[in-house]
Amino acid sequence: MGTAAVCLSPPSSTRSRILNAAIKRFARFSYEETGLRDIADDVGVDVAYVHRSFGSKERLFAEAVRATAQADRITALDEANFPGELAREFLAEDPETEHGVRPFDISVRSLSSASAAPVLREFILNDVIIPLNDKIQSTDLKRAAMVAALLSGLGILRDVLKIDPLVSDDDGELELLIRDTVAAIIEHPGRR
Repeated sequence: MGTAAVCLSPPSSTRSRILNAAIKRFARFSYEETGLRDIADDVGVDVAYVHRSFGSKERLFAEAVRATAQADRITALDEANFPGELAREFLAEDPETEHGVRPFDISVRSLSSASAAPVLREFILNDVIIPLNDKIQSTDLKRAAMVAALLSGLGILRDVLKIDPLVSDDDGELELLIRDTVAAIIEHPGRR
């Protein structure tokens, strides 16, 4: 008599569909306005399946933020010309994704949420500031946090609010301004 295989976690394709549905929901609605039952309905699965796949709404939100922010692109940049590479990467068109959500869409919707704030804070620290700090080889996190703040503010003004002087960089001046500002922030005393 054979034993039946026990599936302890959902198949990855269904898990991906749940994550993509969550990304779309969190991009349109705040953390509080987004329910796991709604996400489950979008995918056509039971809400218990969503819980089994991600454990909690908080963890699903964290994965949705991580998937859209694409912070790992920072670690792939060349250290030799980091400020220039970072400016170029920041201004590059976001790669096409199957969900069509831009890096700041989810975060902006839930910035004022007391429930989402700890998730966003942990993500920004662990997935953005610490890797950025490793890249610039700073002895404390202040410089990396300042670069993250600069890019976050620029991203919100440029991609979310679409402030005209920041939307287009046809003449390359915006890239140079970002490069020079990042270089000034990360410049260590004694390196001048």
